[in-house]
Amino acid sequence: MSPELRCRACNAVVSDTFVDLGSSPLSNSYLRETDLDAMEPTYPLHARVCRECFLVQLPAFETPERIFGEHYPYFSSFSDTWLDHCRTYAQEVVGALDLGARSFVVEVASNDGYLLQYFAQRRIPVRGIEPAANVASAARKRGIPTDTVFLGAETAQRFVEEYGPADVVVANNVIAHVPNLHDFVQGLAVLLKRDGVLTVEFPHVLQLMEHVQFDTIYHEHFSYFGLMSAETVLPAHGLRVFDVQELATHGGSLRLWICRRESSRKETERVSTLRTRERSYGLLDMSRYAEFSSRVRLAKRDLLRYVIDTVEAGKRIAGYGAAAKGNTLLNYCGIRADMIEYVMDRNPEKIGRWLPGSRIPVVAPTVGRERRPDVLLILPWNIRNEVIAQLDDLRREGTRFVVAVPRVAVVA
Repeated sequence: MSPELRCRACNAVVSDTFVDLGSSPLSNSYLRETDLDAMEPTYPLHARVCRECFLVQLPAFETPERIFGEHYPYFSSFSDTWLDHCRTYAQEVVGALDLGARSFVVEVASNDGYLLQYFAQRRIPVRGIEPAANVASAARKRGIPTDTVFLGAETAQRFVEEYGPADVVVANNVIAHVPNLHDFVQGLAVLLKRDGVLTVEFPHVLQLMEHVQFDTIYHEHFSYFGLMSAETVLPAHGLRVFDVQELATHGGSLRLWICRRESSRKETERVSTLRTRERSYGLLDMSRYAEFSSRVRLAKRDLLRYVIDTVEAGKRIAGYGAAAKGNTLLNYCGIRADMIEYVMDRNPEKIGRWLPGSRIPVVAPTVGRERRPDVLLILPWNIRNEVIAQLDDLRREGTRFVVAVPRVAVVA
């Protein structure tokens, strides 16, 4: 009998299934050749939803230290689309908050300095907090001072004692990655000046549900938020949302603008409008969550049918993007190297390795071009326009570009 799961937001017992994607290895545990004859550890990928606060969540089977350890393979700077997003954000926040040489910007989960570089270029003091040693090292080489530590209330207090509190704290695509949610949010609050601003970005669970983005569910993502579920956590730490933006990144994300409860900042109409839309969609209705699994199974059958028909017709399929979401998709669907021959990726940390579970080899785009597949399955579908532009030569030579979420579609 499995142990009782307690909601990491409200501590209620959580037993309702959102979707069960079977068992899967850690999505970023890429294999070396010496690993191919060894057993891979796998863990249940069974997302639940809390009946009290409606937070979608996974049990924590592995620690953040194990997942984001010494050699984390994800580097944000390899996506041009993401860099454009961050450049625009920096410009917006500098103007909105009148930041300058006396300001201080801190990013939590700052990765390789992909975002802070745009503040540093404006001579605004910055500092990153990044627990993965290898990507933190890459940030420091870029000139971005970075502390290698996991954020929590205690580490945040030590940080503030050494560097002082921040005018702006940025937490992009990290709040989903922490099993101890309240300790992390308290750490964010500690980092913030009395009238400072915290911005938090995460994929919007409404978009995940509406567009069947089940492949964004993997063990690194412990929680899946909407505005209202995020707002169940913030008040316990003296924080509130005063503005929100809906973004196109990651298939549809939210950016919450957060301040201290006592701040004079007025709540914008966009916040109440989004709350109303989340309610109308059914994010406070368990029946809405219950229907998700059947839509996921339909998407699985759709992809398998397409892949099998294509291979049996004598066509060769390759993938693009050794992305975590792609590993969820391939492992849930049971797709292996006998169906998809290889996956191209720009990240040298992944080239020459094999995808976890599916064991499909990862090659450089130059190698993939030479082999000229008939079909290219774009696994990180959220950057498909970027991929199509990068590999337009393949498209002109007849390769079809395909995405699998929410249903199989030829996109170029």
